[in-house]
Amino acid sequence: MLTRPEIFMITNSYIGVSGGYLGDFSYRTHEEFYPYFCDINISPAAYEGTTRQRFLTILENSDAPTQAKILKGVIKKYPVDFFPEEVRQAKQKMADEIGELIRRLESGQAVASEQLTITNETVERAIQDTKILIEKNGATSGVDRIHTALHGYLKEVCKQAGIALTDDENLTQVFKKLKANHPKLQQGGHRQGDIDQIISSFSNTLDKLNPIRNKASLSHPNEELLEEDEAMFVVNSAQTVLNYLNRKFKQ
Repeated sequence: MLTRPEIFMITNSYIGVSGGYLGDFSYRTHEEFYPYFCDINISPAAYEGTTRQRFLTILENSDAPTQAKILKGVIKKYPVDFFPEEVRQAKQKMADEIGELIRRLESGQAVASEQLTITNETVERAIQDTKILIEKNGATSGVDRIHTALHGYLKEVCKQAGIALTDDENLTQVFKKLKANHPKLQQGGHRQGDIDQIISSFSNTLDKLNPIRNKASLSHPNEELLEEDEAMFVVNSAQTVLNYLNRKFKQ
């Protein structure tokens, strides 16, 4: 979702506001903006206030896919060459930022997190931090926290199952011990061999989370960070493992 500063950048700085009016919008052209430029059915007449106030309310209260459509509409209605030549360089920079916002909004939500039956304060705090950071700053900011959530969860499951760990075992080592020793991961079922291969593949995935977290996330002052799409992929991979294990252990 867009943050408040991002929304005000789009309205006040990119489109521009004068006397309560947004750009060259009238009440009529604002009404026409959503179906014509955004391909969505929204009526500003249902909201109170000036065109700027109505635009802000609609943008703030829309979900991520709708926000992306509105931003596309903004760029379509107000391309950089719409503005006077003396401000086009600044407008181009903002248009590029809006393009990145559209990519973020369209990159998809993170895999939904389920209520964990085995947890602790650290795990819950890390999960909440992940959600907040993704919403405010994008998936790259959530990589470190989802790693902490998964690592803490695996350690707590081992603790409650009586599986001995040393203090310095990383996420991959803990997962392998859990897979080898927890009775609920030993139970066979239909196509269990195929499932075991998928789990093994996820084990390899988790092995890559450690260097990603250490070398390409905000856990350390790394100069090169994951791009947004790859970061969301990492977050979703870790969350998928969490959801699967949570369902196995609450049976």
